[in-house]
Amino acid sequence: MRTIDLHVHSLVSDGSLRPEEIAAHAAERGLSAFALTDHDNIAGDEAAWQAAERLGLGFLPGMELSVRFRGRKLHIVCLGFDAEQPSFQEIYRKVRAGKEAKIPEIIDRIAAQGVPIRLADVEAFAYGPLDRYAIMRYLVSLHLYAHAQPLWDNYLDPAVQALGLAAAIEAEEALPLIHAAGGVTSLAHFHKRIGLKGLTRDEQEQAVRELHALGLDGMEAWYPNYSEDDRTFAGYLIEKYHLLPTAGTDYHGTNRPEIELGSGLQEENAIPFSLFEGVAARVRRVLSPAAPMRDVHNYD
Repeated sequence: MRTIDLHVHSLVSDGSLRPEEIAAHAAERGLSAFALTDHDNIAGDEAAWQAAERLGLGFLPGMELSVRFRGRKLHIVCLGFDAEQPSFQEIYRKVRAGKEAKIPEIIDRIAAQGVPIRLADVEAFAYGPLDRYAIMRYLVSLHLYAHAQPLWDNYLDPAVQALGLAAAIEAEEALPLIHAAGGVTSLAHFHKRIGLKGLTRDEQEQAVRELHALGLDGMEAWYPNYSEDDRTFAGYLIEKYHLLPTAGTDYHGTNRPEIELGSGLQEENAIPFSLFEGVAARVRRVLSPAAPMRDVHNYD
């Protein structure tokens, strides 16, 4: 079976592999296609795209976008957009301004907790402009925890909250702008805290219905730690509201070592190529396994 992964992170955000290394690992794993979906950042898309082309892999440019919706924080996997379109640049400038704001102040707050960290230390871990993920990568290098998540929970997120930097773009604004750039949007891990966790199934359905009315195209039909009930409910919503199914492992390399590219927690959970084809048929930009990157003009 030809397999894919449409939810993948590199060290551009909070993964451990460089974008081109993601492509190489995808080839080693026998994947036919993947999307790079770093958090609020597209700096690695071009390198991943070039590596995928050399290796004969399908590729979709992507980004996992943080949005606010009815007072909740959600992650939206955005795929296949043209990053040069003015609509995408509008949203991207806003997102990056937030991620790059008050970095020295965040560092000072973390240092006040007894962590050996200075601005000069963090600058060495930047991938492009200095941002919160450079701080995270430096903290990872200190080997304070076996996983990266406690670094956010104990250091980064509290500092961001205290400095008033937790705001995110509203879903009502973001979804149409991604569409205008030729991309599609998919609700990531609806069952998690950054998602719809804590709501009843009826409330979750209402939220998905409202998001769909605002322009949400799809949702993840599969995620590594969905329960059987989560998978069934996601399938129900996808069918009822004619949503585009996507799926991905949320791969982070050694920063989340239990998750493997293309299969997640268990090898038998390989993601079928048909999901890549479904997205590719709807988006502006795609690199197919048999052809170079192209712009697709028959989309709305």
